[in-house]
Amino acid sequence: MTAGSRRVAVVGVSLSDCGRVDDATPYTLHAQAARRALADAGLDRSVVDGFASAGTGVLAPVEVAEYLGLRPTWVDSTSVGGATWEVMAAHAADAIAAGHAEAVLLVYGSTARADIRAGRRTGNLSFGARGPLQFEVPYGHTLIAKYAMAARRHMIEHGTTIEQLAEVAVQARANAALNPEAMFRDPITVDDVLSGPMIADPFTKLHCCIRSDGGAAVLLAAEEYVQDCRTAPVWILGTGEHVSHATMSEWPDFTVSPAAVSGRLAFERAGVSPSDIELAEIYDAFTYMTLVTLEDLGFCKKGEGGAFVQSRALPVNTDGGGLSAQHPGMRGLFLLVEAVRQLRGETGARQVRRPDGELPELAVASGTGGWFCSSGTVVLGRG
Repeated sequence: MTAGSRRVAVVGVSLSDCGRVDDATPYTLHAQAARRALADAGLDRSVVDGFASAGTGVLAPVEVAEYLGLRPTWVDSTSVGGATWEVMAAHAADAIAAGHAEAVLLVYGSTARADIRAGRRTGNLSFGARGPLQFEVPYGHTLIAKYAMAARRHMIEHGTTIEQLAEVAVQARANAALNPEAMFRDPITVDDVLSGPMIADPFTKLHCCIRSDGGAAVLLAAEEYVQDCRTAPVWILGTGEHVSHATMSEWPDFTVSPAAVSGRLAFERAGVSPSDIELAEIYDAFTYMTLVTLEDLGFCKKGEGGAFVQSRALPVNTDGGGLSAQHPGMRGLFLLVEAVRQLRGETGARQVRRPDGELPELAVASGTGGWFCSSGTVVLGRG
């Protein structure tokens, strides 16, 4: 077998305790998720020779790996915001395919909600005020405002309505109602979304993601390990990544996200098209993210995202997403967990099935970082 020719599968996935977790540290949540992912795969910790984490500190992989009792020979600490975990999965898959690692564990844990409630941090949404961003921060141009500006631009150029954006939140909550691990499960209506308190025009409260605690883990392994695993493999078929901008003045078009590039690359490398995909897990810190990412991944034409969302033609964010299920910070790893669980047929009442009752074959997970600054897309399949 030549270097670079090995197939790579996701063999274990898990969540830590999520939602309201007041008695845990981020390290505790990392450990919970890691242990559960290994148990899900049926593999021992000793097989893990690759490790990736981000978000816990300057030396996050070193500190977290030590806490987990790991001594990896391959490591990644890529940090591109919410797209981090799809990008890390791509790097891990490349490393395994090339023979630089055998099994790579991706782990994330955050007590974002508990920290804010305890006054341990302020939750600065400007992402700093140094460098190029210093020219935006004095005007109060925080993360929420940046997304709101982009959404308004899409509404002006393409006629997207606030009701169509609200439908994204309504559908996310309907999916969360079927997910016992979701933080918010009570049904909401478009009117509920529209009548909520204004956060950043045009976003009211329910257009914005929730704040939760929680963690997740994903274990990738070379194809030789699949026969030893407890679960059916879900294969990494294709990946793509793209970094676009940091300052709004350097973003060429507020109606086009970097998923337009990462998605194209992922589909080309997987040898499939958007029409082949049967479910999509998309980063949804705000309703507009879902709508524009669906367009840029090619599920509908530019400007038709509002109508596409209303059509419910594609199962999206089947766990309830960041709008209703959980959002402890960088949520990208949760997208991979849900996509894998769906392809393995493990999601109970919210399980996506084909018209003939069979399980879906193909799924996509696409994470977005910053304010559409970065994107990572992963195509997953059962075959």
